[in-house]
Amino acid sequence: MAFVTAATLVLCCLGLLLWWRIHVPSNLPRNLPKIPVYVSLLGLWSDLGQDEIYDRWLRKPLEQHGAVRFWFAGRWSILVIKPPYLTDLFRNENVYAKAGNQKKIPWSVMASLLGDNIISSHGDNWRLYTSIMKPGMTKHNFDCRPLVNKSRKLVELLLQAQSRTADGKGVVINPFILRYAISVMGQSFLDIDFQCLEDQENPIFELQTTIKRSIFKPFYMNFPVADKYPAIFPSRARAFTLVKRFENLLYELIRDRPRTGSEKKHRSNNDQVVHMLEQALKEGKITEKQYRDNLKITFIVAHENTQLLLNSMFYQIGIDQQVQDRLRDEIKATGIANPTADTVNKLPYLTSVIYELLRLYPPISQLTNRVAESDALLGDTVPVPANTYVGWNAYGVHTSSANWGPNAKDFIPERWGSKVEEMQR
Repeated sequence: MAFVTAATLVLCCLGLLLWWRIHVPSNLPRNLPKIPVYVSLLGLWSDLGQDEIYDRWLRKPLEQHGAVRFWFAGRWSILVIKPPYLTDLFRNENVYAKAGNQKKIPWSVMASLLGDNIISSHGDNWRLYTSIMKPGMTKHNFDCRPLVNKSRKLVELLLQAQSRTADGKGVVINPFILRYAISVMGQSFLDIDFQCLEDQENPIFELQTTIKRSIFKPFYMNFPVADKYPAIFPSRARAFTLVKRFENLLYELIRDRPRTGSEKKHRSNNDQVVHMLEQALKEGKITEKQYRDNLKITFIVAHENTQLLLNSMFYQIGIDQQVQDRLRDEIKATGIANPTADTVNKLPYLTSVIYELLRLYPPISQLTNRVAESDALLGDTVPVPANTYVGWNAYGVHTSSANWGPNAKDFIPERWGSKVEEMQR
């Protein structure tokens, strides 16, 4: 009897704890639709893609109301897609401050992985990181030769893999794309050739692959509080260890890399992000932790965005042969075997295809990293209590018929125009 009573008490406590974790705070605006919690948890048992989940549960309420109450990463937040709400959210950073994982869930594996960086920081830190790193991230003219060489190596490996398959069988391209993305990211931003395409047992590639399998598990993404208890959840203790191994390996590879002549020309056209971070560290503008955090975010974001864009590209040109043919024709018409940045920047159809890929397949489909510093009125309409997180769904914004017309979900590069200049206005 005592055992039954104790078990009942434990179950009641667990039930109350679960209710406390997932109940909707009373101060969130009740006139906004509430997306059921199970929608956020579908990744625990379902293989549905983010686009399928959005179309089935989120599109109608978001397009009708512009904002909803949404449970994500262990808390209720407000998710928006209406353009006036987005304008208010992004323009008024003093009201809706950026707050990444280092602020939102500072105890978590994700916070340990990403730290305080140019993407997630706010205020003085963001201005500091931007002043240091932005020139190396926004260059229009750069040396294309390493990119061209790695691209040729990628094609060579794909053709070799294809030749080894049985008739009618395809090649799984994601591992090749990941290796390629890490390689070109390293050469473009960190002044290092990681040799991921050449070395099939490359340590940074193997570690990055393991981290992605270990960290991004739906349960822990939805219940990051579990990261507080690595003794109870041993897989999280292993994840923390992996993150530290990755940080140390990246730091050591960058520190010990062969030095190039471009590094001697501080702030020249040849400068890369790593040169600027190293100079800032040397001058005492940033701490070693800030240096490490921004090395990591450069590595992660630069290669993941490239990887996701190329995966989308391969998918789209695979199902639409006409797009593939037009791209090939435009590139061959240049008559240039070794293109420069200027060559690539002047190709209108390639530019429109890239824009349309980013619109229809955004690398980050949803982001919730803004927090209200005080009580606010989003778009002069939606009450947002202080300390409430506000996010937006890029896929929803990019495929809304109100924004893009009745063919919003169709892949139509021509919608961007026919000249590069008009596409970039």
